[in-house]
Amino acid sequence: MASLMDNLVEVLEEENTHYEKLVELSQEKKQAIIQADIHALESITDQEQDVSSQLRNLDIRRDAILKDMSDVLGKDFNEMTITKLIGYLEQQPKEQERLSRIRAKILTTGKQMQEWNRRNEALLNQALEMVEFDLTLFKSMRQAPETANYDKNAFSTGDLLGGSGFDAKQ
Repeated sequence: MASLMDNLVEVLEEENTHYEKLVELSQEKKQAIIQADIHALESITDQEQDVSSQLRNLDIRRDAILKDMSDVLGKDFNEMTITKLIGYLEQQPKEQERLSRIRAKILTTGKQMQEWNRRNEALLNQALEMVEFDLTLFKSMRQAPETANYDKNAFSTGDLLGGSGFDAKQ
C-alpha cells in the first residue's frame, strides 16, 4: 500500500504541475487576446492541447492506481475518490496529511485555472463583439441606400443609388 500511495502522490503532483502550466498559458493567452496576436493564440492553443494530452495520460495512471488501492482496501472503485481515500487513511495520519496537502494544492490550482478561463472567455466575447461591430460598420459604409423604385407588383426593386465616391470627370 505504501508504494501505491507514493505512486498516487507522485501522479497527483505531476497533475498539479501540468495544471499550473495551464494557468501560465492562460495568462499568456490573456495578453495574446488583448493584443489580437493570432499567431501567439495558435501557439498557446497547441501548447494547451499538449498539456491536456499529458493530463489525460496522468488521469489514466491515477485511475489505475486508485483501482489497485480500492482492491487492497476492499472498497468499490466506482465510489473511490481522493477525498474518500483520505477518510480511509485514518490509521495512517502521515499518508493522510500528504494526500490532503496535494489535494488542496490541486483544488487551488483548479480554481485559479477556472478564474483565468472565465476572464479569457469574457475577453474573447468582447473581441468577437468588436469584430462584429467593425464588420457591420464596414458593410454599412460600402452599401448605398436603396432607391424608392417599385415594380409593377408594388414591391421594392432593391435598386441602389450610384456607387461610392465622386463621379467627377478628370
